[in-house]
Amino acid sequence: MGGGDKCLQRLGGETLLARAIARARPQVDSLILNANGDPARFGAYGIPVVPDVIDGFAGPLAGILTAMEWAAQNATDHETVVSFPTDAPFFPDDLVDTMLEARRQAGALLACAASRGRTHPVFGVWPVNLRADLRHALEQGERKIDRWTDQYPIVTVEFSGVDVDPFFNANTLEDLAQAERLLQGPTRE
Repeated sequence: MGGGDKCLQRLGGETLLARAIARARPQVDSLILNANGDPARFGAYGIPVVPDVIDGFAGPLAGILTAMEWAAQNATDHETVVSFPTDAPFFPDDLVDTMLEARRQAGALLACAASRGRTHPVFGVWPVNLRADLRHALEQGERKIDRWTDQYPIVTVEFSGVDVDPFFNANTLEDLAQAERLLQGPTRE
């Protein structure tokens, strides 16, 4: 995306991060941002910025472990954490309730989102008590979410969007331009 923090790219007049916070905040009790580097660049957002708890920029699993360990220290009454990437501006407003209910009904430990035949494991429900297992896996070099979650009972929760994939991901400037068009809604001729 031309360098810098992808989550600070603008869509519809606000940053991707602001959009993610607006969608996630009503769904959870506490919200943190996992980001490495100078946390001051996110100071305007009013949420704790927590760097990876392991070295080496180990990807999304490191962020999930960071959230689990943060919750174990700061939200001790919470048994799970939920992860949301900041580059998916249209994720569902009922994501957390839907995934928690599906997890309960399936008797699963974990839950992840899916749409249009694809899983989106970064949108997930993670039991805090698996943090030691996840830390061990990361220390052994694991970086792939699906490979780590395959060892646990997991439910994949299908979400649908009428016009827009709810997990549309803005990875490039072209994706961001497409998201801008999607935000405007269907064109009328």
